[in-house]
Amino acid sequence: MAKLQKSTLLSVEDAHEQREWYLVDLKDQTLGRVATRIASVLRGKHKPTFTPNVDCGDFVIAINASDVKLTGRKMSDKLYRHHTEYPGGLVEIPAEKLLATHPDRAIRRAVWGMLPKGPLGRRLIKKLKIYSGSDHGHEAQKPRPLGL
Repeated sequence: MAKLQKSTLLSVEDAHEQREWYLVDLKDQTLGRVATRIASVLRGKHKPTFTPNVDCGDFVIAINASDVKLTGRKMSDKLYRHHTEYPGGLVEIPAEKLLATHPDRAIRRAVWGMLPKGPLGRRLIKKLKIYSGSDHGHEAQKPRPLGL
């Protein structure tokens, strides 16, 4: 009889011990492509011990968020919408204005769209640290550069 290969599932305690910090420079990077890579690292899919129901991903520090690019005419045509829950409270903000005032919100929203919704996704998105400039306060964690 042939030997069966056994899959090992990662426990929550083991996942916390294996966390690392990565640094991503968003200068002149395309928003969607960077968001895909960041979501994959936050989720832990780059590790051989990936377990879908466990938070086994790493921390990501994104710097230079104000210099991220959008392709085509998205800068003028793309609208970010949310509702204030009041009658007639639909708010539409063009991508150009959002990136000029709050670039972290555009990146966080792009990454959130690629993460699972629910308690696991809410825990994962908290491991994303976004800064509009090149300064961040996480030197003590010794982040490694993340290849894109």
